[in-house]
Amino acid sequence: MPQYAIFLYAPIDDGHNEPDDGSGREAHDRFSEELQSEGNMIGAFVLESHETATSVRADGITDGPFIEAKEVVLGLYVLEANNLDEALANAQRNPILRQGGGLEVRPIESFVVRPAAG
Repeated sequence: MPQYAIFLYAPIDDGHNEPDDGSGREAHDRFSEELQSEGNMIGAFVLESHETATSVRADGITDGPFIEAKEVVLGLYVLEANNLDEALANAQRNPILRQGGGLEVRPIESFVVRPAAG
């Protein structure tokens, strides 16, 4: 079955956003549980704050992403779906869309998981 990477984006916090009372994270946890129970989600990754990023470029290493952007990547998950339309329909259920963020859905060309040690 085809697999899709779903990237979650949110506006960069400019100090005007309301503090998260935890309900936003709870909505994502519930959505994750739904996708898992439906057998669609393969894995998910929540990233630390964009302020912890280190960028590596051909000309060196710098703290932070240091790109001109109004949004940052919050995390990603991998979804199995029969086709792009089904992947998009699942992605449109994501709570990030009601929280001011957005999504990018991209087909996965290949998927490698390191075997367990031992």
